[in-house]
Amino acid sequence: MAEFDTVRSVGVGARAQIDEGLRAHMNKVYGLMSVAMVVTAGVAWAVGSSDALLAIFRDPLTLRPNILGWVVMFAPIAMVFAFGALLNRMSAAAAQVFFYAFAAVMGLSLAWIFKVFTGVSIAQTFLITAISFAGLSLYGYVTKRDLSGMGTFLMMGLIGLLVAMVVNIFLASSALAFAISVIGVLIFAGLTAYDTHTCSTPCKATLNGWRSLPSWGR
Repeated sequence: MAEFDTVRSVGVGARAQIDEGLRAHMNKVYGLMSVAMVVTAGVAWAVGSSDALLAIFRDPLTLRPNILGWVVMFAPIAMVFAFGALLNRMSAAAAQVFFYAFAAVMGLSLAWIFKVFTGVSIAQTFLITAISFAGLSLYGYVTKRDLSGMGTFLMMGLIGLLVAMVVNIFLASSALAFAISVIGVLIFAGLTAYDTHTCSTPCKATLNGWRSLPSWGR
């Protein structure tokens, strides 16, 4: 009987440790994302509020992006694919530095919005985006569905979306721009749920392994 109680207490303790580990892991992920978001917002605001800094990235006659402006605009996309390819060969510190560099470059690419939209519009859009992200991330965290098959499909959709965006730079089609916006929302909604599910899956798999044990082994 004493051995039974010992085994059971070990199992309960292990499940508690796994639950705590999952919470700590997700808290760290969202903490890093929050810091990166502050970096992006800070860089975007600093550059967008300075005509001198914005002038570096656009032609003085046409006010359209110059070569450096186009590089900054597409740099975040290139960095996403580079990060995915190099992640397994990076140390944790190097990956974190790369991530914050990406956040800063993303801020550069978004700086122009402060010249086009009002502060109220930007704040409203941010609030809607944050609420949507929270809901989709929560779904990815709690769902029991296997979302692993969505990854390849969503990445293919993202590549197609990027190609369409480049083409529309030259076509300037309002209908295509609207379609890109709608499809983009759907793709990034799927990626939010998929990535959250992927982040939490290893800990959940361990926890489910303990739960699948017979009651006498817990």
